[in-house]
Amino acid sequence: MKLPGALGHLTYCTNVHPGETWPAVDAVLRSDVLAVRDAMDAGGPFAIGLRLSARALADAARPEALAAMKAHLAAERLYVFTLNAFPYGPFHGTPVKADVYLPDWRAEERLAYTNAAADYLAALLPPGMEGSVSTAPGAFRANVGSSQTLEAIADAMLRHAAHLVAIERRTGAVIALAIEPEPACLLETTAEAVAFFEAHLFSPAAVARLAALTGLSPGDAEAALRRHLGLCFDLCHAAVEFEDAGEAVALLRSAGVKVAKMQVSSGLRLPEVGRDAATLLGPFDDEVYLHQVVERTGDGLLNRYDDLRDAFAALATAGPDAGREWRVHYHVPLFLEALGAFASTQPFVREALELHRRQPISQHLEVETYTWGVLPDAWRAASLPEAIARELTWVRDQWH
Repeated sequence: MKLPGALGHLTYCTNVHPGETWPAVDAVLRSDVLAVRDAMDAGGPFAIGLRLSARALADAARPEALAAMKAHLAAERLYVFTLNAFPYGPFHGTPVKADVYLPDWRAEERLAYTNAAADYLAALLPPGMEGSVSTAPGAFRANVGSSQTLEAIADAMLRHAAHLVAIERRTGAVIALAIEPEPACLLETTAEAVAFFEAHLFSPAAVARLAALTGLSPGDAEAALRRHLGLCFDLCHAAVEFEDAGEAVALLRSAGVKVAKMQVSSGLRLPEVGRDAATLLGPFDDEVYLHQVVERTGDGLLNRYDDLRDAFAALATAGPDAGREWRVHYHVPLFLEALGAFASTQPFVREALELHRRQPISQHLEVETYTWGVLPDAWRAASLPEAIARELTWVRDQWH
């Protein structure tokens, strides 16, 4: 939906709904999405943050399916301005864990999938509106073994930028790749992402590479890189990393890195970690998703664990530390600040949204609470459409 003034557009990501094939996604668009819209009473066209697996995308892009999608959007006053092309394969009901990053940006399959996602979005974008496609942060950090791997990842992203230039030339649609930093990944923090942009995506060598791929002048190539390559600023991820919202936004602005999308999401927080942490957090340790943990010790040091069970194992052998705090990559409903023995990172979300009110951070805001299907029952009292509508309303109400 369109937000007041210059605040941009707000949607939610359909990765919260199971659906790995186009018929399954299409069914969601004709049922749950409309239920969310109706519960919201948005007062105007309702936006969809669409997630399509590679399998679903191949079918969705067929002419007859694309025509049916356009007709459905028009009939129901829906529009699409952003795609989630992060999970390539299955995302619900089966163990995903670190495989969610595969194929990563070392593989041609990732580039082809992301190119296809941009093509599909270009066909759906409302006239005059920019689009964004969120993607994995290069690779899972454990899979990046050398500087050559890093250079190959960057070059694949530059080749995607060339594809986005071609889309703009052909259709007039401006689409930006939204690279999403995430704990335990090649790009984990905002600072790491900015360093990667400066060294590999905005460097003189990157400008020359894009100029060679597109025939643009060096000046136009640099402008194209900054227009088509940007960041997905996920508020859960940044909070889990103990970042300061104001400092992160200021760093991105000073580096000229476009925030192509801001994912409005909240993580899990255990302010005081005792010996009972594993018992308390056990219900959140599911077999489907990776739940990275960042621990801040009493003396301010940060320790990182790839999953909850790794943090549990470390805690079992750790000595006493009265000041230990855990933040967990587990997206919890935005409207919950207290969850029994836990807290959420909602205060970080509030701070970021206040910064956005003062000076817009991005024109694309997307609620993303994909972990609904594994959330402990105590926190799933409402139906899924009701919960999503409540999240969207909570965000909208931050500026009232």
